[in-house]
Amino acid sequence: MPHHRFQFLFAAALLSLALLPLGCAKRETRAEAGRRTSTLHLALNSEPGELDPQRQINMDQMSVSLALFEGLTALDERTSRPVPAAAERWENSPDGLTWIFHLRPDLRWSDGTPLTAEDFVWSLRRALSPGLASEYAYVLYPIRGAEDFNAGRTSDPAALGLRAIDSSTLEIALARPTPLLPAILTLPVAFPVPRQSLARATTSGDERRWTRPEFLVGNGPFVLNEWSPNRQLATARNPHFHEPAKLAALVFHPYDQASAQESAFRTGQLHLTADLPATRLAHYRANQPQVLRTEPILEANFLRFNTTQPPFADARVRRAFALAIDRRALVDAVTLGGQAPGFALCPSGLPGYTPPAGIGHDPAAARRLLAAAGFPDGRGFPAVEAITFSADQNQKVLEALQQMWSRELGVTVTLAPKEKNVWISDERRLAYQLSLARWIADYADPVAFLELFLTAGGNNATGWSDAEYDRLVYTAAAEADPARRNALFHGAEVRLLDALPAAPLYHGTRIYLADPAVHGWEPAPLGFHRYQHVWMD
Repeated sequence: MPHHRFQFLFAAALLSLALLPLGCAKRETRAEAGRRTSTLHLALNSEPGELDPQRQINMDQMSVSLALFEGLTALDERTSRPVPAAAERWENSPDGLTWIFHLRPDLRWSDGTPLTAEDFVWSLRRALSPGLASEYAYVLYPIRGAEDFNAGRTSDPAALGLRAIDSSTLEIALARPTPLLPAILTLPVAFPVPRQSLARATTSGDERRWTRPEFLVGNGPFVLNEWSPNRQLATARNPHFHEPAKLAALVFHPYDQASAQESAFRTGQLHLTADLPATRLAHYRANQPQVLRTEPILEANFLRFNTTQPPFADARVRRAFALAIDRRALVDAVTLGGQAPGFALCPSGLPGYTPPAGIGHDPAAARRLLAAAGFPDGRGFPAVEAITFSADQNQKVLEALQQMWSRELGVTVTLAPKEKNVWISDERRLAYQLSLARWIADYADPVAFLELFLTAGGNNATGWSDAEYDRLVYTAAAEADPARRNALFHGAEVRLLDALPAAPLYHGTRIYLADPAVHGWEPAPLGFHRYQHVWMD
């Protein structure tokens, strides 16, 4: 080999060795890049599907809306009490029927145009319009004329108790005293909706597309840059928000399974999960307690019965299924996250309210009731299907219930996990027999759970209706005296537990993983977070 050829090969080898460490350098993970760029990556339990705040019905959807929009009021994470948001202050009349909200000066939409009291009037009228068919419209029924307008019995929006006194002052007149009004107005159904976005989308041929990034204008701490369904929703800091966010960006990542979220966190793809499989709790408690968060949440997990069709049209069958459930075994052996057995619908921890003793575990009584309904030892009982949305824990809970009903009642229940939005649709259409459900309170008050089963409630989904129950809940909601109010709610819950359109199971804790670099992510018993206060180091 010629000498100069040898020198060339030797130099090339040295150069390759010198470059080798660069080629093998560890690739920056998404979470590491996020810490560097102040971009928070967080999980959702499902694809939101709907970003119109007035059409939203589940927590994943609302979690995104809290980044893009802001109501007159917001919830303080730790206290669950309403605090100023778009409105800097408010007052109400001595009779509790008139509320005045004063907007912050110089409020703007994310496109820089002024946000006024008239925008809130227009948006609340839209939320109540029968054509929108908002399932959360019922929470606005305390507004004068709202229920009749939403039901189509009246058609003049000017008759609603909504008035812009001037560009920065909003008056809301009520049909009945409602001490919870500031808390109700924290919900997305009461968020302002940008008329300019709807107009532009309508011009393009489809008004429903106004929530796409190319049209959406909001008034929250972040603006939507990208929405790739089932992959991610990317947002950036809104430069026109009255309280600039500390983060530069938020990116939401939807997952169908908690196990996939845990894997993404472990491999550096997420800063925050929304859930954690019960099977991974022991590992994190023992090996990485610094990333494990276990927090109280005002939540009820329960079974909905379709009361419009046999066999669950019979209250004896519903009670038999409820009495056959060993709730302590459920939380001790299945959910594993410090949950409490749920003997009543309302959890403990609601200010001033003590739930009824509720329904216990009595297999013998359950068998007697099933026999009285015509099914001794389960003989002749029809095929029954239980649905839920696909999630690791939901499947395990239903499997445990399936075994309890088989053992104690001699009945067979098949399980049918569904995609979350399909499950919601089936519940709303009463296209089910049994459904495993979960409800996080919208505000820290018994009405947040009890209004679920009002006849006119958009979230009832059982077909059950009881005029006396409705009367007790509505009367309690309008009562200013706390003791009388809670006594009325207690009477309503006793009545609910007697009829059992839904069987309580357990009350929850929120268990998830959080990167220690994330700060300002407060424990939130209602599940709502104020993203503008979050930062990373």
